[in-house]
Amino acid sequence: MHFHILTLFPDMVLSGLKTSILGRACEKGLLSIEAENIRDYTKDKHKKVDDYPYGGGAGMLMQAQPVFDAYQAVLEKRAGAKTARVIYVTPQGRLFDQSMAKELAKEEELIFLCGHYEGIDERVLEEIVTDYVSIGDYVLTGGELPAMVMIDAISRMVPGVLKNEESGETESFHENLLEYPQYTRPEVWREKEVPQVLLCGDHAKVDAWRLARSVERTKRQRPDLYEKYDLPGRALLWLKQDRLLHMDMLENIRRGRARVLCVREDGVLLQDKGNGLYMVSAQNRDAGERLLSLTEPEGAEYVCHQRFLADSVAARFQKETMQVCLQAAYTRKTPFAEDLSYEIRALDETFTEGIFAHYHAFYEKEKLRAFLKEGVIYGAFLPKEETARKETETDRTDGAESGGTGQVLAGFIGTHEEGGMGMLEVFEPFRRRGIAQALETHLINRTLERGETPYCQIFAENEASIALQEKLGLKVGAKKIYWIS
Repeated sequence: MHFHILTLFPDMVLSGLKTSILGRACEKGLLSIEAENIRDYTKDKHKKVDDYPYGGGAGMLMQAQPVFDAYQAVLEKRAGAKTARVIYVTPQGRLFDQSMAKELAKEEELIFLCGHYEGIDERVLEEIVTDYVSIGDYVLTGGELPAMVMIDAISRMVPGVLKNEESGETESFHENLLEYPQYTRPEVWREKEVPQVLLCGDHAKVDAWRLARSVERTKRQRPDLYEKYDLPGRALLWLKQDRLLHMDMLENIRRGRARVLCVREDGVLLQDKGNGLYMVSAQNRDAGERLLSLTEPEGAEYVCHQRFLADSVAARFQKETMQVCLQAAYTRKTPFAEDLSYEIRALDETFTEGIFAHYHAFYEKEKLRAFLKEGVIYGAFLPKEETARKETETDRTDGAESGGTGQVLAGFIGTHEEGGMGMLEVFEPFRRRGIAQALETHLINRTLERGETPYCQIFAENEASIALQEKLGLKVGAKKIYWIS
């Protein structure tokens, strides 16, 4: 990897960077670090590179021409290249961190521009700079030290620079955690002993101890970093305190659909990646208000797991529709023996009109069509001769006959976008024949096959559906959840 530094003090940066680990990497040809003296490109006979700023003000400003010519000299050394990624070191830039170090380490060449005095003429910055980067909210005498800091951090990510390939990844800020405590000989120093777990020889126990200490240290010393650490894992841990109440949120994370927006000691906020649905749970009103403040309410829909959250959403965001539900989940892993009296299979797009006729209150036609294309809606079919005596309006408007097979659609069930079972409908002529149970049994089995936990949300007043869930062995939660839109 090649670094080029545009500076007024080349000796300063080269003497600092061409020593120790980076110096050895340069000798091996893994790194190339060159400094271009901006002063060499001034046209002033006294080698001045600065002047007073237009409009007045304290201090001097670096001129555009020497900076631009130094930049052009670097490009010419790069076999006539026309552009390069140029990093201007400034307190006004994006804050440098480990993720940026990894990003920049993927480049083959980087040019660092080091300012001095009161800065650099804006015109040359507009002409050549691609990235404005800061190492912190404070002011230094020049950009050389920040450039050296960044080059050191970036170089560590270059393969072969460090002897231990892992150390570049695992030190200091791995996964947003601070490094764990480390010890060397002697085992006892000033009556302080090395933790016994590090002497046991069990690498699994050592790794677990180190992770726990990293988490503990980060939480205590850098709460800002801890807030970013393993959001899905921490969210799962919090939500498992009441699994049945939070089964929708747990499954949303496990199925990879969740954008974990915030995890607090007293609450969790998720957003479904597909439909933008917010899922929120909190221990108290204050925590809930803080979580809701992180949402964008315009056109959004919410699933609140406490009544005070639902009331807050309705009041704060002028949401008018509230649906009160109970949550049910099949927590066993044993599939059901399916009722073979009916043929149940995934429906395709040809059933869009029929499904929409029964489910238009919840989904637009194109959304149902998309579900059918994905194969997440299943239908139960009966032989046509069984239904010949029941020529009803339902049969005709559903378009239920299955193209030449002599079968009629009797009902359907599906999986909602965020993961819950639903859309269960048995047409009027075919009710009270066990079709609803057969459909849900089939969907539970398909969900288990994917390694997922089947769950559903039932309107709190729907006693028939609650009874069906209990009959099938689903656990029905006593606590209510609230859909707000």
